[in-house]
Amino acid sequence: MKHMRITSLHTYPVKGCRRLDHDEARVEPWGLAGDRRWMIIDAHGVGITQRECAGLALLRALPVADGLILRAPGLPEVQVPEPGEGPKEFVRVFRRKAAVPARLADDAGRWCTDLVGRPARLAWLADPAARPIESGARDDDRVTLADGYPLLLTTEASLAALSDWLLEAGADPMPMTRFRPNIVLAGASPWAEDAWVGGRLRIGAAEFRVARACARCVVTTIDQETAAAGQQPLRMLGQRRNRDGGLMFGVSLIPDGADVIRIGDRAAVAD
Repeated sequence: MKHMRITSLHTYPVKGCRRLDHDEARVEPWGLAGDRRWMIIDAHGVGITQRECAGLALLRALPVADGLILRAPGLPEVQVPEPGEGPKEFVRVFRRKAAVPARLADDAGRWCTDLVGRPARLAWLADPAARPIESGARDDDRVTLADGYPLLLTTEASLAALSDWLLEAGADPMPMTRFRPNIVLAGASPWAEDAWVGGRLRIGAAEFRVARACARCVVTTIDQETAAAGQQPLRMLGQRRNRDGGLMFGVSLIPDGADVIRIGDRAAVAD
């Protein structure tokens, strides 16, 4: 096998928003620094994602000192400070997930309502250590407002294999952006990540537990540049990657400790 290495790094400051691309990123116990600390919530305190509002793909969230700048087509730019003293709210990433304490950015409520087309508010996870991982983790493991685990890792080789299947079926290949990863690796064999589950990876100076394969949802069918929805790649994953009741692509990671990782850093299965 070639040496594996990082080829891209990404965070998503607001859950469901457009990615930010990084040359380097700090690994914290709950994920990459700044990743999904914010979430747009409905009137019941439940997160709104691209599953319900594909237009979130066009939301650009730019971190600034102690806050965010939000941009979206058809809306004025707005700067939102971290609401450290904002109203408290218990929020849920999904309706059936456990509630976690957050703070509301009251000034952004109208803007978020206009963005998603229904009553909405913007919540900030002031304490990134407040949310336990619900399964497949240690008692002291934590996650921000990601679906379930701190990081998602994908490989270029598996994307190439999937794209070959799509081309054979007369469909267009998929860009990696459809899968919204945090870390992308080159140099692995196609689907090598299947064998990493339950083990450990060393990436740069950081180490991670590979918690589980990632079951994909309808968000992968949304073009992350235009917010247009289609049927692929879920249809092909259903034919070729239906395992344990899920359509698998990528793996979920839990960090062990904190460090900085960079594009070009090597990765290897840890002993």
